Amino acid sequence: MYRPKSTLEQWRIFQAVVDHGGYAQAAEILNKSQSSLNHAVAKLQQGLGIALLEVKGRKAYLTPEGEVFLRRSRQLTQGIEELELLADVLASGWESLLRIVVEASLPRQPLYQALSDFSQRSRGCRIHLIEAQPAGCQAVITKQAADMVFASQTYAGVTCLPLLTTVYVPVCAPEHPLTGLNEVTAYDLDSELELVLAEGKEAEQGWERAKQRWVINHLHDTLSLLRRGVGFAWLPLEVITPLLEARLLVRLPMANQALRKRFTHLILPHATPPGPAASLLLTLIRQHYTAA
Repeated sequence: MYRPKSTLEQWRIFQAVVDHGGYAQAAEILNKSQSSLNHAVAKLQQGLGIALLEVKGRKAYLTPEGEVFLRRSRQLTQGIEELELLADVLASGWESLLRIVVEASLPRQPLYQALSDFSQRSRGCRIHLIEAQPAGCQAVITKQAADMVFASQTYAGVTCLPLLTTVYVPVCAPEHPLTGLNEVTAYDLDSELELVLAEGKEAEQGWERAKQRWVINHLHDTLSLLRRGVGFAWLPLEVITPLLEARLLVRLPMANQALRKRFTHLILPHATPPGPAASLLLTLIRQHYTAA
């Protein structure tokens, strides 16, 4: 088994001597005797078989090898500090990981803003952000396999917080034949290919269905097909606004300005109250969705 030739304390003393310009200055800062610091660095150099410092007068100077080892030793001591800090954080009940599932068709810009704010205060908490269709969201909620789920419907037996009403509008490529109509009716859409963002298993309750339907599992695929002139789709206005402004997609002029709406709900699958990290993120989420 490998036996280290140095200790963490020796590396910290070595760094202190360099940072404060000599043994006497470092001894005063560390509240140790100068002889103990000399002994620690001498033993470190002896164990490594390399001279790290050269003393001239009252000042200690790095050797070329010492410059290399100083950089690497700082990484070592910083890593230890981060590990100890993480232990303190976890001991306080702060979660090490939060799993978040978002239904594919829902806009999520406020969530991104909340996560951006959270990253500055996360204290090492990791985030797993997963996209799913409604059936996948339901399975995650049933199994309590996530800390938060953003879904378009509510579920019995779990906490459901209303966040946002999302408007969906019909869009297609600029060259699609539907763009030649001054006004588009539901009858006009019936004969056209519709790209439906869904999983193919769950019922699209309350949504009209065209006679020709392609079920697409991911928003990226839906947008890619639309931009190639394939079909039309009802998509969140917030999501496709940049594409409309860039004239990559066109909003169809529906008769009577017919719109569809879906709601974003924040679901908390666990029966137990959220921990401190989840509570902080929840606060940020509600702030940004309220401002949206």
